Amino acid sequence: MNTIAERIYDYLKEYPPFNLLTKTQLLAISKAVDVIYLENNQLLFKIGKPVENHFYVVRNGAIGLFRDDNNLADKCDEGDIFGLRALLRKGDYKLNAKAIEESIVYSISSELLENYITTNADASQFLMASFASNTRVKSPATNTFIEEFQRSSDYTYLQTADYSKNPVTCNTKTSIKEAATIMTDKHVGSIVIIENNEPIGIITDKDLRTKIATGQYQIDDLVSSIMSSPVITYPEAITVAEAQIAMLKHRITHLCITKDGTNTSELTGILSEHDIIVLRENNASALIKEIKRCQTAIQLKDIRQRAEKLLSRYLEQGIPIDFISRLISAINDGITQRIIEFSIAKMNTMPPVKFAWLAIGSQGRQEQLLMTDQDNALVFENVDDTLYDETKSYFLKLSNFINKDLETAGFELCPAKMMGKNPKWCNSVSKWSQQFNSWITAPDQDNLMLCTIFFDYEHVYGDKDLINQLSEGIFKSIDSRDIFLSYLGRNALQNPPPLSFFRQFLVEDDGEHKDQFDIKARAMMPLVDAARLLILSYNIKAVNNTVERFEKLVELEPQNKDTYILCIEAYKNLLRFRTEQGLTHNDSGRFIDLESLNKRNRLQLKRSFKAVKAVQELIKTRFKLSQLI
Repeated sequence: MNTIAERIYDYLKEYPPFNLLTKTQLLAISKAVDVIYLENNQLLFKIGKPVENHFYVVRNGAIGLFRDDNNLADKCDEGDIFGLRALLRKGDYKLNAKAIEESIVYSISSELLENYITTNADASQFLMASFASNTRVKSPATNTFIEEFQRSSDYTYLQTADYSKNPVTCNTKTSIKEAATIMTDKHVGSIVIIENNEPIGIITDKDLRTKIATGQYQIDDLVSSIMSSPVITYPEAITVAEAQIAMLKHRITHLCITKDGTNTSELTGILSEHDIIVLRENNASALIKEIKRCQTAIQLKDIRQRAEKLLSRYLEQGIPIDFISRLISAINDGITQRIIEFSIAKMNTMPPVKFAWLAIGSQGRQEQLLMTDQDNALVFENVDDTLYDETKSYFLKLSNFINKDLETAGFELCPAKMMGKNPKWCNSVSKWSQQFNSWITAPDQDNLMLCTIFFDYEHVYGDKDLINQLSEGIFKSIDSRDIFLSYLGRNALQNPPPLSFFRQFLVEDDGEHKDQFDIKARAMMPLVDAARLLILSYNIKAVNNTVERFEKLVELEPQNKDTYILCIEAYKNLLRFRTEQGLTHNDSGRFIDLESLNKRNRLQLKRSFKAVKAVQELIKTRFKLSQLI
């Protein structure tokens, strides 16, 4: 094999679908690849031109795919494949492909695709997974693959991710130059920095481009000066879905795999974005990428509307609702984070102290699937009393910008004004702690209602340590007043199973929704309230999602495992049912016309009520509340 072919082989074998081919298959491709050099702004193919008999892989640089001269649709970095959809669709190109920096691409013919890639089951499945969700392919040669893939119920995202079992590592004494040499020799895009075989940091190709090539650091500096730390770690049994969510949430491209999933145990592997073979999640990844490029709230509104279409398609495909909810939450968080960046830019000065933006309620529980109203808050670092009013004034102004842009992006303003721009919900850590303490020590109906909303909060932007301080304050107040959990328990029993004596659904008696069933208040919130109460009783922080709370309770109370599993399945069914109703009627899905339900739907709902009854009986016993019913 000649030198050029060897280099091509060594490069392609690191990326899917080429890493799924046999050595013989990949060698044959490497010998036949055409190498194309493009200067910055040079076109590779153009809208309206006949599709050529090739698809492409980025070797160096970056290729932009444009809807017109300036409207960037996607950016392809090293290892990315593009032009494949056009090749299979035939006809004319629908996008411009242009180098957005000096680039080298590999051109691979359709003959090589047919002879070596589609004949390999794993490689062909990867290609189908990467484009089948939004490509209509008419070619008889490829219909079989797509049809088989779409009929498959063995979704890739539920499988354990196939990560590299031989991570490339170095120690903190290694220089950046030495690390880069190791990465080059090993043909990898990352290197993990370890101590006692435990991961403490990571360097990727991107770090070398953004921190070394820019002159920010010197090539002889130690790796510790540019490494990302702490690393994000997961256990060896990580699924593709978990990896996808983690990368979206943390905006990273590599996860470290360790024995027990923590960064204090032995490093056993590395999982990169290119290792992930995900069925139909590529659209979600593309939305996250687009969020980063958006410059206005109007553009973000378009993305959120597209996310709703994605949601609808995922439901039709039967993808698990808890995975869908976390994926949509990651998109919502990404939109909010971008809006916060816009809003800070609108201020005359940078924030005077550290702050954090919180999602509360359903978004805080990562259960906001539909376009509902905003529920959020802001917490800022403690300041001297003499600076408090001035500091709060700054953050109220910032919050006002954020809430307005969120409204523009499609999230309606909260009718109850539970938003960061409300002076009640924009406070320092100490003021928030005082507020929480007052609710806990005087748990009347209004304060209990506030607790049920604000105890489900999730960090979206800013300093996480401020959130940890809030949690510490809440549990300290609860510990000092044990009876509070009994009050919260009584509140959790306010909505018993929603069936009458004659086993008919309890519906609204009057008002706009007369004779409709309130699935949120009568079926879902009892489970939400029960999960929150029980997890708080264990002083467990940072587990806010209802399903995850019940899963944690299964671990803590194996004697009640059957009840909690019943609750998990019920809540998933209710969340899916409400979401489907909302998409069908273009509303929140909260109020349901029972006449529109078939017998199967009614039976599904009634089965969910068994979980409400079972967990409420458990709460009555646990908190000695039987006398209340």
